Amino acid sequence: MRRLVSAESVTEGHPDKLADRISDSVLDAILAQDPDARVAVETLLTRGLALVAGEVTTSADVDVQAIVRQAARDVGYSRAEYGFDADHSAVLIALNEQSPDIAQGVDQAQDAASCDVYDLTGAGDQGLMFGYAIDETPELMPLPIQLAHRIAQRLALVRLDGTLPYLRPDGKAQVTLQYEGDEATRLDNVVLSAQHDPDVDVKSMTDDLYEHVLQQVVPAGMLDPSTRVLINPTGRFVEGGPTADAGLTGRKIIIDTYGGAAPHGGGAFSGKDPTKVDRSASYFARYIAKNVVAAGLAKRCQVQLAYAIGVARPVGMYVDTFGTGVVPDEALAEAVRATFDARPAAIIEELKLRRPIYTPTSAYGHFGRQGFPWESVGAAERVREAAARLG
Repeated sequence: MRRLVSAESVTEGHPDKLADRISDSVLDAILAQDPDARVAVETLLTRGLALVAGEVTTSADVDVQAIVRQAARDVGYSRAEYGFDADHSAVLIALNEQSPDIAQGVDQAQDAASCDVYDLTGAGDQGLMFGYAIDETPELMPLPIQLAHRIAQRLALVRLDGTLPYLRPDGKAQVTLQYEGDEATRLDNVVLSAQHDPDVDVKSMTDDLYEHVLQQVVPAGMLDPSTRVLINPTGRFVEGGPTADAGLTGRKIIIDTYGGAAPHGGGAFSGKDPTKVDRSASYFARYIAKNVVAAGLAKRCQVQLAYAIGVARPVGMYVDTFGTGVVPDEALAEAVRATFDARPAAIIEELKLRRPIYTPTSAYGHFGRQGFPWESVGAAERVREAAARLG
């Protein structure tokens, strides 16, 4: 059966992604001093203004204004003509302590039945979280979102390394792949929008982006003469970033996760410490799903976790292999429960999440990239043995 599957990504200079970067940079600065801090930071960006708000309970002393300005500078917002820049934009800070009603449920889980340290920490909120893995790429991620990320990353690289010096920080990529059954066979269309200086020659820029971005990233044979290529389809993209479109933390969660190939929970990730299961349990669900696929137990796996605020143990755990599992899903779910401890404190310990590791997650996806602990497949053998024993 022939079908088309699309996914998009954006550069770190997109206003929503800059907001994510600022929120995660504040989080990392706090965790570097106080690993037990409670942090929930949101950032709003618009022309000439950054507003950082949220709840923080910590002993750390960080310069939030300096963090905001450095994040903007690192991304490339360093010139006043951009309308938002590191040195001249206003920074407003509105941070309060975490609600004591929430804190008491995290500090002392309502279902604590023993002195087990993992039983004592409750979830920071209710919610459902999803993890997903599929064997169509080496990273065990869906190919459409991986390809969109690679194009967006390449777009940023040719700006930062000076290959295309007329580019500005904002940019977007979108791909639509044609599938024959379960195999991606060609790139049906690609959209690439790149912010640029006002005096650039449009034809030259189009040729440059095709040569230096698309041809360098799209797998051989997938970009063919029939592929529809749309580069800056409006014809002009000079005004971008927070000047053209307000940025907000957490507004790109389909890009952060699986590009639409799998569901995602209702909570965003950036700016939240790991007691917030919106973040940590989503990472753990990916960790479970990836290890299941890496263990050869399924070609495709989706894991759903659900929590109640103040309760340590998940109120729901669901495993679906879409008919690709080598053992029944019920048996695999039992093997998963026997292998992976999904209580918040256990997740934090297993993945070592009380570290300042979050700023790099703020662009190009939280999954499918090396270096993050939830991308490890070190539990594959354990879950394989559990499935053999219980299946």
